[in-house]
Amino acid sequence: MDLSEFFSIQAGLVSRVAGLRKRFLAGKINWNKRMMGIYGARGTGKTTMLLQHLALQNRQEQEYLYISADHIRVQAIGLYEIASYFFRLGGKVIIIDEVHKYANWSQEVKNLYDAFTDTRILFSGSSTLGLQKGKADLSRRAVFYNLPGLSFREYVYLAQGLDFKPVSLPDLLKSHTSLASKILETGPILGHFKNYLEYGIYPFFLEGIEDYFSKLLNVLEKVLYEDIPTVTGIKTGNVPVLKRMLWLIATLQPFIPNIERMSRNLNISKEYVYTYLHSLERAGLLSGFLPAESGYRLVRKPSKIYMENTNLLRAVAGEVGGRDEEAGSRRETFFANQLKSVRLDVRIPIMGDFLVEGKYLFEIGGKGKGKSQIERAKNAFVVRDGIEVGFDNIIPLWLFGFLY
Repeated sequence: MDLSEFFSIQAGLVSRVAGLRKRFLAGKINWNKRMMGIYGARGTGKTTMLLQHLALQNRQEQEYLYISADHIRVQAIGLYEIASYFFRLGGKVIIIDEVHKYANWSQEVKNLYDAFTDTRILFSGSSTLGLQKGKADLSRRAVFYNLPGLSFREYVYLAQGLDFKPVSLPDLLKSHTSLASKILETGPILGHFKNYLEYGIYPFFLEGIEDYFSKLLNVLEKVLYEDIPTVTGIKTGNVPVLKRMLWLIATLQPFIPNIERMSRNLNISKEYVYTYLHSLERAGLLSGFLPAESGYRLVRKPSKIYMENTNLLRAVAGEVGGRDEEAGSRRETFFANQLKSVRLDVRIPIMGDFLVEGKYLFEIGGKGKGKSQIERAKNAFVVRDGIEVGFDNIIPLWLFGFLY
């Protein structure tokens, strides 16, 4: 078997990531684990992260091999065959990109892990769609890391070179005035925040803003026509229904689901409504949030559904900004996305907009947002857009982009 083509592709790809700034997750990964997987939505930078790690290694002895699971030769020859041959030649680490594109990948990766005990296997896959079963199969062997879209902090770092440390939610709530003041010492922040909400979630903004949305729409098409049908079994002929569902949710943000009405409007059964919503969320396009209830009140459907991030909101809805309700949707989508990305428990309360970790209550709004809706609640905060620095329990919205 000739691996020279794979090594040639590897050399070309590695040369392209030279000098690129790294995402936050790169420093949190234990790269020495025998098996490690990175998952996340399309376009978040998983491939770049793997190649940046590869760029730091000594590749002259060809101990590292990068392959993409959707490459025609990988599909034709077989993942196990290529990797086992590489290991028998003395290879030490194989990096498998887009692993979810390969049928039965988890079984073959598991076999490689068990057969070649002095090697390492690193892989990536888009969202949780393709990796759900694999995570269960490999739970005792592999460590998994989730790579979300860029935080506002990361966007400022990649776009402006301004490197700030992330802050925990308790520290942010306690010291938000001093934190914001320190960040503002480097210059105004609200202009950067406006840009981030429009085109700063995905690292490919660095390739040019002019074609950012055409690339984002291309990502969306690939998720709808390739990822979801391949993994879930939903037929490509039903993708237009998924698109209508996305448009409906994006244009009525925050979306309060009425399953029976959606079933009638989309001309599909209620069971399919649940299935499609679940698939769109697993694909990294939607975020559903349950009510802040327990027991029988914690029903199957989410209390509210948001687009996963503000860039997708703009791409699907066609425009962002203008009317007050659109600005409100953008604010809430950003807030929910940033807290969800650091795996905080976010629920929809009866009073206020979000209840986080069961104890912090937040009301989101513009410059003039008041405290009346939450004034009697404990640990309650007003999150205002359009302000640089807050005071007391009033916090600027942009600062929640510094959680990771």
